[in-house]
Amino acid sequence: MTLGKVIGTIWATRKFETTKGYKLLLVQPLNGRLEKTGDPIIAVDTAGAGVGEVIYFVTASEAVIPMDVDMAPVDASIVGIVDSINSELN
Repeated sequence: MTLGKVIGTIWATRKFETTKGYKLLLVQPLNGRLEKTGDPIIAVDTAGAGVGEVIYFVTASEAVIPMDVDMAPVDASIVGIVDSINSELN
């Protein structure tokens, strides 16, 4: 799992059938200090996240697991919303 921050919403007028009903969000990956790492990605929202929230997401073939379908063309899924972080890094 990776930390990220939702920085936008993706609107698609046409989607692959198995992704219908899911929001697509623009996510900026973060490190443990909540600093930007890498380029933003598009992730399917399975947790009800919104713009400005810190989230955690999964990538690769595991990204389909939280969805209610067997197979979907998804590279990243938001699986949780972060309430707080307690770390010696911050």
